Amino acid sequence: MTSSIDGQTSHPDDIAEWRERNVPMFNKNRFKLGVFGLNCSHGCTISHAETTFEPTFEHNVKIAQLADKIGFEFLLPVGRWRHFGGTTQFNGTNLEVYTWAAAIACHTKDIMVFATSHVPTVHPILAAKQSATIDNISNGRFGINVVCGWFKPEMEMFGVKQLPHDERYVMANEWMSCVKRLWTEQDFDHDGQFYKIDQGFLSPKPVQQPHPVVINAGSSPAGIGFSARHADYNLLSITSVDKAADIIAQIESQAAEHGRRCRAMSYALVCCRDTEAEAQALYQRIIDEGDWGAANMIIELMLGENYSYGSNKDEIRAMGERFIAGWGGLPLVGTPEQIVDKMINLADLGVEGLAISWLDYHEELKYFGERVLPLMREAGLRQ
Repeated sequence: MTSSIDGQTSHPDDIAEWRERNVPMFNKNRFKLGVFGLNCSHGCTISHAETTFEPTFEHNVKIAQLADKIGFEFLLPVGRWRHFGGTTQFNGTNLEVYTWAAAIACHTKDIMVFATSHVPTVHPILAAKQSATIDNISNGRFGINVVCGWFKPEMEMFGVKQLPHDERYVMANEWMSCVKRLWTEQDFDHDGQFYKIDQGFLSPKPVQQPHPVVINAGSSPAGIGFSARHADYNLLSITSVDKAADIIAQIESQAAEHGRRCRAMSYALVCCRDTEAEAQALYQRIIDEGDWGAANMIIELMLGENYSYGSNKDEIRAMGERFIAGWGGLPLVGTPEQIVDKMINLADLGVEGLAISWLDYHEELKYFGERVLPLMREAGLRQ
């Protein structure tokens, strides 16, 4: 397989070198860092806990520019069309992800901007065109997080029939194949199960080679298969070290079967303070003021999608707390030293970075840059 870089025919090794030089997600930092969920009301915490965070574009720019300044690699928004009920109407106020990414790119210099795109709601021609445009606007700093649309009421709002779980990934595979062809080919026809394209054409092409960075969070067999075939990173939800290690091994081996590489990342809530007691108090405050109405709605949807959680009340309670604290992500709670130790453990496991949320994004990101980043550099996680 060959591709074109600056008009020249190039082999995959050349593409890897180009990406390492030009794309922040492939830089030499051992552990990548991103900001997760900043485009939605309440961010990733389903809680009434007090914060200065607000889901306005002005505040998003402030957070994005700080993350850019201190060297974070990426900004990852949540793709959301409606709220989850409860007293918070969690994530109900949100900025649409493609237009958000284009605008944020114009207010930043080095950091990558992602769009989280639902397969059933965006035609692959439109997704490819928007992606290529934003990649040109940002001079090669755009990435796409592909999701299949698990939130049934949200998909039904579009008049879209919710397909069975594995069939959604069949659709996503075809969708992603069409998008990649539009990014890299010209004047092609596609006649598939879900999409028909007559003389597919796209210009300008993306700046990135061979195409913009692709992320997916699938952890089911079908999701792992999709990531192995199409994604550059799989965004794992880590509930245990053993399960994470097994999924990472599956992703890596299946990607290798396709002659490619898919890396593992995860996402986490960070509660970091000078003392462990202060950090634990912050975490507990988020839980104590949590919106269990919205959390229970998400749990019900998740239990319908994922049989592995079972129906044990303690398991459901623990699951709910994780969603209240940080959208089901890994809670990293402690002092700067403890946070870095936990990141080292993740890196040793094969996790190459985190998409991070905080209760108070800007203020806690500032503290993270001052107190945690220097320790990460000392530990060899960052350059």
